[in-house]
Amino acid sequence: MLRNPPLFDLFPPLAPYSSGFISVDDIHTLYWEQSGNPDGVPVLFLHGGPGGGASPRARQFFDPDHYRIIVFDQRGAGRSMPLGSVQDNTLAHLLSDIERIREHLKIERWHLFGGSWGSTLSIAYAIDHPQRCISMTLYGIFLLEQPEIDWFLYGIRSIFPEAWEQFSGAIAEDKRYDLLEAYYELLTTGPMERRVDAAINWTLYESACVSLLPNFETLTTEEQKHQAYSMALIETHYFRNQIISEDQSLLNKIDRLRAIPASIIHGRYDVMCPILTAHKLHQLWPEADYVIVPDAGHSSHEPGIRSRLIEATEHAKRLK
Repeated sequence: MLRNPPLFDLFPPLAPYSSGFISVDDIHTLYWEQSGNPDGVPVLFLHGGPGGGASPRARQFFDPDHYRIIVFDQRGAGRSMPLGSVQDNTLAHLLSDIERIREHLKIERWHLFGGSWGSTLSIAYAIDHPQRCISMTLYGIFLLEQPEIDWFLYGIRSIFPEAWEQFSGAIAEDKRYDLLEAYYELLTTGPMERRVDAAINWTLYESACVSLLPNFETLTTEEQKHQAYSMALIETHYFRNQIISEDQSLLNKIDRLRAIPASIIHGRYDVMCPILTAHKLHQLWPEADYVIVPDAGHSSHEPGIRSRLIEATEHAKRLK
């Protein structure tokens, strides 16, 4: 449904009251942190990407007096180590990691909050562990299915042709019929300088298309370049190897979520993850609150998306 309520804004910046690392196997060590109220109701923030990592801003969607805010960086992302590793990095591994963190922090049940790839993880986790979920706040719905990947690689051209031309221009013309494979080859072979250049091109394509108004970012610091490389590599890895087939679609398992209070929030003009996926989810899950933000794209930085997300977390405070 369409809504036009008053705007909500982010809560003030805050620092974690505890943080650490947890080794989940012989390869991966994950960064986690807690902020807000140590005795509050737990809420888990699941970042996008795959491989995007979580920023300090992740903490600001939640009332710190009410919530115990848990944030972690997924395998290969952000502050987790080794950065950019795709070995033993699958959806199944990430779902197992979420449970490891829940057990490590001695949490019985928690709210889930995730957008884009974070919505994929939230839905998949809740399907496996509905008894652990107090509520779900989802936005920029993405289900890791082939039509979504095809849209990202080729369909966006119809909306942002100049961004797509720059994106595809890094690939030899005779290889543009399979941009995903061509980028994966650039990201995994040859000199590191060339790999990083490909990652920057991939990341700039995303940033140009992620909001209602084009946002042409620049990546200048070595840290930004390393993070861009990590995310591009992990994304291409997932898009090549972890696509969820139609017969295994998360949409086929929505019955397991019906008892969980939920909000589905989506920008009308989301070019990264077109609204059709959110519409399908809403049709199968009418019990969830469905909010179309009429003047927004994909990014949670946009005022309309940000406001509706905070409205949802405020509304969820009544649930424990």
